[in-house]
Amino acid sequence: MEKIKKETLKGLTLEELENLFVSNGYEKFRASQVFNWMYNHVVFDFDEMKNLSKETRKSLSESYKLQTLDLVDIQSSPSTNTKKYLFETYDGRKIESVLIPEKERNTLCISTQVGCPLDCKFCATGLMGYKRNLTAGEIVDQYLLTAKDVGKNKITNIVFMGMGEPLLNFENTLKSIEIFTHELTKGLSRTRITVSTAGIANKIKELTDKNYRIKLALSLHSPFEEVRSKIMPINKKYSLSENLMALKEYAVKSRTRITFEYTMLKGINDRLEDAKELARICSKLPSKINIIPFNSIKHMNPSGISAELEPTPMIEIHRFADRLRSYNITVMIRETQGDDIAAACGQLAVKYN
Repeated sequence: MEKIKKETLKGLTLEELENLFVSNGYEKFRASQVFNWMYNHVVFDFDEMKNLSKETRKSLSESYKLQTLDLVDIQSSPSTNTKKYLFETYDGRKIESVLIPEKERNTLCISTQVGCPLDCKFCATGLMGYKRNLTAGEIVDQYLLTAKDVGKNKITNIVFMGMGEPLLNFENTLKSIEIFTHELTKGLSRTRITVSTAGIANKIKELTDKNYRIKLALSLHSPFEEVRSKIMPINKKYSLSENLMALKEYAVKSRTRITFEYTMLKGINDRLEDAKELARICSKLPSKINIIPFNSIKHMNPSGISAELEPTPMIEIHRFADRLRSYNITVMIRETQGDDIAAACGQLAVKYN
């Protein structure tokens, strides 16, 4: 007997769920009930939806499914309590998410693609290559399965800084944000969501027009076009100057500050001239700098430029930050968390044969 393929509800917006239910003979209000159970109450089984009749639950379970990912493994850092989650997709792909505990918040770093097509030389995910985009349901389920493990209220912030380039999976990224911030989800405000991009200028402009007003971060890593192109090949297609113009427009319209992420690489972007040019860029738009110590990607057996990269010594990182502060630039140095389980910034990757 042929197995019936069930349609996945996870990842549908309320409007999409309403249209689906009405077209299949269900009352429209059932959509808001199911939406609330899935995203607010973190339910993965129709039988737990107690305000639906037994007959309705049975009917829904015969046609639809709720879960898009399987939680395969959880690793915890003994030193920082950072937790790395390994998920498997319906087609056998693996992705990772990281929960980062801090004093006043817990941040979940989620992925938008299996692998990444951008090949940034300091990032382990780029060494995986690109497999495919994640669906909106797969993006959302990273949050929901993590929330099931730790408790929904313990996740205070979401950052799209895991595997992949969010703006190259534009529609599914925005759909997941719409779900996260919906009033029925009772979850996160848009001020607690940050999307990090390597710089896809046309999509930054499109995001500006949509007026989502989420926080935006640019993976900068060098203030000079030539150097940036060397360590971030995407800069050859979307130049830094083009991205900066788009970011300025976004910052003004959304009334937010842009975060520049800056991984410190010895002898490449940690010089005095780098600090001066970085300060000049920051003076042109509302912004702040998040300095990131380079985390080893040796677990991916890198070659070429990636194998030659070295971290800037911490004492030099602090000097660099002080130079920037002397120009009245807001600077933070990110504390490395989870590097003992390959969960720190730039380390997420799953090896494929």
